[in-house]
Amino acid sequence: MRTPNVVLFALAVLVSATSAQGAILITVDKSTQQMTVDVDGVRRWTWPVSTGLPGHDTPSGSYTAFRMEADHYSKEWDDAPMPHSIFFTYKGHAIHGSFVAGHIGSPASHGCVRLAPENAAKLYELVEAQGLPNTKVVLTGDVQVAMAHRRGAVKERSAAAAPRPAAQYAQRASYPRATPNSYYPGAYQPYYSYQPYRYGY
Repeated sequence: MRTPNVVLFALAVLVSATSAQGAILITVDKSTQQMTVDVDGVRRWTWPVSTGLPGHDTPSGSYTAFRMEADHYSKEWDDAPMPHSIFFTYKGHAIHGSFVAGHIGSPASHGCVRLAPENAAKLYELVEAQGLPNTKVVLTGDVQVAMAHRRGAVKERSAAAAPRPAAQYAQRASYPRATPNSYYPGAYQPYYSYQPYRYGY
């Protein structure tokens, strides 16, 4: 009679361990270059990412993570470091950390989903604890939308950095000016008011 009790106890432990693992949903929006991480339907994190550039677009769709490597290097792209990689396609697409922090937030990769290194480490730890079979990766959006946003941002920065002639002239108008000395016709004395009708620029 002890054997059935032992089996029931083992099953109870197994069910308890399985139920303790939460379902992870990683959603990547290529239009906004943003990732959200939900655990059992509750939002855990929201982070900026970099997905693939046009021509190397990160594939859209729903996937299940199947492999993890804490210290991985790309075989296709000059042994580029891919710390805390979580692979979700058999073609090699992964979520991983990137040390090129300046590009996070806009398309920049050859197809992977890049995160800031500290965020990649947090996600890796979570997936390691909850299990790969419980980790779903969903990719939506359009990289061209993100590229249009980036071009718009570049134009805005360029416009902000452009010289402003009116401001420059206003600044020059405050410089000391020299006017003829009425007492000594061959000499000049400083004159500090702006007189464009006599000495305009």
